[in-house]
Amino acid sequence: MYRKAEEFEKPLREIEEQIEDLRRYPESMQRDVRLERLEAKLQAQREEIYSKLSRWQTTLVARHSKRPYTLDYVENLFQDFVELHGDRLYGDDAAMVAGLASFHGESVCVIGHQKGRNTKQKLHRNFGMPNPEGYRKAMRVMRLAARFSRPVLTFIDTPGAHPGSGAEARGVAESIAVNLKEMAALPVPVIVTVIGEGGSGGALAIGVGDRINMLQYATYSVISPESCSSILWRDPDHAEQAAEALHLTAPDLLELGLIDEIVPEPEGGAHANRTGMMRTLDAVLSRQLAELRNVEIGQLLQSRYEKFRAMGSIAAG
Repeated sequence: MYRKAEEFEKPLREIEEQIEDLRRYPESMQRDVRLERLEAKLQAQREEIYSKLSRWQTTLVARHSKRPYTLDYVENLFQDFVELHGDRLYGDDAAMVAGLASFHGESVCVIGHQKGRNTKQKLHRNFGMPNPEGYRKAMRVMRLAARFSRPVLTFIDTPGAHPGSGAEARGVAESIAVNLKEMAALPVPVIVTVIGEGGSGGALAIGVGDRINMLQYATYSVISPESCSSILWRDPDHAEQAAEALHLTAPDLLELGLIDEIVPEPEGGAHANRTGMMRTLDAVLSRQLAELRNVEIGQLLQSRYEKFRAMGSIAAG
């Protein structure tokens, strides 16, 4: 069973290494012809692999070590970002970033989970798993957004809330519940985008919005495949079967009516072409903000209420 996306991407890496090696040679017609052939082969191989991803493989792509994280989107999509720290109750949480920014000249609030690239960063960011102070910090910024009439844009990318005893002692369940309640009534436009993995209440705590997007190879589920496997099979090695049963991919969620839009990713995923991914998401967020900007607040809140009340409804008969 694959444990990393890099494993089933190995044929792509081998071709990319050949291309990089070839580019070190002096320019010549022979070199250019070989480069053209290798690049065509890479494109064909990438299309073949990504056209038939299983749900488990999609989960691994959502966790890809080179996938853009929240701060990457902040750097590329927003201007004048000012990060705010602390929940004014306990402390700061590096697994959750939140602050003020400008988006195409409009003042907004940006909130999102943040993972780390290397071991030091992963430990600092707690592997993207927030403690209660992270969710309270997020809510603190949302309340600022409501006070100053700023739209809120959130970016989901977490395995889930931190499950440690300290988080439990400080009220992680209560902090998530408060966020769900207050986001439902937040009197400003809220746009949610799942950029990687969306795990359980840890994701949902910043996931109540007027528009809910998922990147093409993101996942969103009540539980991770490994945890589901451990519960149902008492063995984490059935994660692949669990992923199929959970229906956690963007097409699954769109069919179930739990998200509003799938944001296409470049061929090979967001990590294969960050510039293209940023350009695509920028256009989607711009369009959605324009749609929501002139909606009267009462109607906005009513539509948000109806959206979430309709989720999980069962037709009689």
